[in-house]
Amino acid sequence: DIISKCMNLGIMVSINQRLEADVIELVVSEFNYEVEFIGVEDAAEMEDDDEEDDLNDLKARAPIVTIMGHVDHGKTSLLDHIRNTNVIAGEAGGITQHIGAYEVKLEDGRAITFLDTPGHEAFTAMRARGAKVTDIAVIVIAADDAVMPQTKEAISHAQAAGVPMIFAINKIDRDGANPEKIKEQLASMNILVESWGGKYQSQEISAKQGLNIDLLMEKILLEADVLELKANPVKVATGTVIEASLDKGRGYVATILVQNGTLKQGDMIVSGQNFGKVKAMYNERNQRSEIAPPSTPVLILGLNGAPQAGETFKVYADESEAREKAYQRGQILREQGMRAKKHITLDEIGRRLALGSFKELNVIIKGDVDGSVEALSDSLQKLSTEEIVIKVIHKAVGAITESDVTLANASDAIIIGFNVRPSMQAARLGEQEGIQIKLYSIIYNAIEEIRSAMEGMLEPGVEDKVLANVEIKEMYKFDKATVAGCIVLEGKIARNNRIRLVRDGIVIFTGELGSLKRYRDDVKEVTTNMECGLTIKNYANIEVGDIVEAFEEVEVKRTL
Repeated sequence: DIISKCMNLGIMVSINQRLEADVIELVVSEFNYEVEFIGVEDAAEMEDDDEEDDLNDLKARAPIVTIMGHVDHGKTSLLDHIRNTNVIAGEAGGITQHIGAYEVKLEDGRAITFLDTPGHEAFTAMRARGAKVTDIAVIVIAADDAVMPQTKEAISHAQAAGVPMIFAINKIDRDGANPEKIKEQLASMNILVESWGGKYQSQEISAKQGLNIDLLMEKILLEADVLELKANPVKVATGTVIEASLDKGRGYVATILVQNGTLKQGDMIVSGQNFGKVKAMYNERNQRSEIAPPSTPVLILGLNGAPQAGETFKVYADESEAREKAYQRGQILREQGMRAKKHITLDEIGRRLALGSFKELNVIIKGDVDGSVEALSDSLQKLSTEEIVIKVIHKAVGAITESDVTLANASDAIIIGFNVRPSMQAARLGEQEGIQIKLYSIIYNAIEEIRSAMEGMLEPGVEDKVLANVEIKEMYKFDKATVAGCIVLEGKIARNNRIRLVRDGIVIFTGELGSLKRYRDDVKEVTTNMECGLTIKNYANIEVGDIVEAFEEVEVKRTL
């Protein structure tokens, strides 16, 4: 009926064809119906309008607290103190590049779930996601600094999400710390803390010394009591994806936060266009767990792809229904992608000819986790100017592969790797084809370098030159050290080189060698195809198959 109606209207269609919105409206009106168009989010919200929870089933749950604020104001140090572990040592340049989720049990038996969000402006979208998931926002401001642009941005995210804020004024042990100045600056933004007669709680702390952190925790719990947070642990789980990455040994790994219901191993979950059975769950300390009640962050294995950070997930009882939902969403997203692709128009050709020097920089971005890939992609696209447009033609999580190099060759692109490495074959192919592969571990550097290249002012800078690749073949554990038995695949490794440990194409550790030996003798260097034994200073988590990459920093004249 629909095809014949379309033909009467002079539109030739086949049964599998998708119609444009105006054609749909026209055809629908012929059948005396009305049509309403909805987005992917609206569709997801309609699905989520499930049955109301029985009041008897609702149980108190732990508050979800996001720690926000400007870069280097001490968010991660505060979390470290609370968790008694050291995250910051593993972050490049001491900057948090991922969202971490941690559950902390207090002495009185109550629990708080913390989300740590990055402070760098490139991570705005990740911070906004943090604000959407959370119950309470703790805004960290350094007492020896000021209320910075990213602090204001974090405050506006929290206000937009309608989340109560607590201000933690950090670094009060520093010389030149002036907490009153910070309160004054907040007051000028129309935010009055309690000591100034307002409604926002604030606490002066020192994350490094551990001063007053117990008082901050009390204030968080007080705020949580006022909110009366409850969830229904009996129903099927729903929640949010915090981060996702590709692990070669385990497949796609997603960090998720259960917000309602209880997630069990073996549940069928759908997140965006990805679905899968939960094969295994781990808490943030990497211990296996069978169930995850509300407000629990867990790492899950078993999805068929890496869902976008900030995507919601839902458990389905029926596998075929879950699969159908995921495919349906994938279809809508593909459709949106097709429609959003900008094809060149005559006006555009005219504009380019008038400029005379129009250039397009095609970029392929590969990163270790989805959040960083998104942040880098958004930041680079914002660098586009009248003369130079930056186009991200492909972005994904995982190591740089041969197919990325082939795509770069076909589309004349450069490849940007963030905390990842190309496989040996990909690096070799890149060299043959003359494809530039730029590797970074700090997001500022990537943005800065591309901005400089666009302004034609790439100053000579320091770049890492890889001197050797060494594969770990055996492991020997002794009391004081873990020794790796290795073979040098290419290049020459020296005792004083700096090294990186690469596992499945992803950089896990950067540091120095503890020792380098041939048989029982200490040696200064080992060359290609020779075997050697080595230890890594202050690091023991090595596995057979890891690659040790020796590098040095050299001054180079840079080009893009």
